Amino acid sequence: MKKKWYDYLWIFSLTYLILGFFNILFAWLGLICFFVPLIISLVKGTKGYCNRYCSRGQLFGLLGGRFGLSRKKDIPRWMKRKWFRYGFLVFFFTMFFLMLWNTYLVFSGARDLKQAVTLLWTFNVPWHWAYHGTLFHKGVAQFSFGFYSVMLTSTVLGLITMVLFKPRSWCVYCPMGTMTQLICKAKNMNKEI
Repeated sequence: MKKKWYDYLWIFSLTYLILGFFNILFAWLGLICFFVPLIISLVKGTKGYCNRYCSRGQLFGLLGGRFGLSRKKDIPRWMKRKWFRYGFLVFFFTMFFLMLWNTYLVFSGARDLKQAVTLLWTFNVPWHWAYHGTLFHKGVAQFSFGFYSVMLTSTVLGLITMVLFKPRSWCVYCPMGTMTQLICKAKNMNKEI
């Protein structure tokens, strides 16, 4: 089967993680992975991004499938249930809005820049080598540290579920996938009315 251009999007995820390791301001590129799925689901009413363009899903598929780093077991039923997926979405967005609040505090001058990546919403990992000051306000860097934390944490969770279960098990409870699914359901329901 001939490969298409979007079959190589896994390179974007890998490049993103590497660039953020060396310069935290590259974390802003992660907004592409945030807005594109929403735009596709709003415009087309499909989960085309998840099914075809998700670079992280492709990376997990490659590592777990081709490189055999997955046990290829079914994900537990409870992780597929609505209460878990929606609960994880709410939790994820709570953490996301806390990150935005911390960014606001730095922009307003109420808090100093925290040069750390918070892994799994718990562990502060010093990341001082990735930021050396710029022409931008320190709040721009604070957003970068926070957003990179979100992206790195979700990648780690995805890698853990990839190893324990099927390669793309993260896709079952991915907050972006859950959100796009809700948008698609609402959009398609409106078409029926």
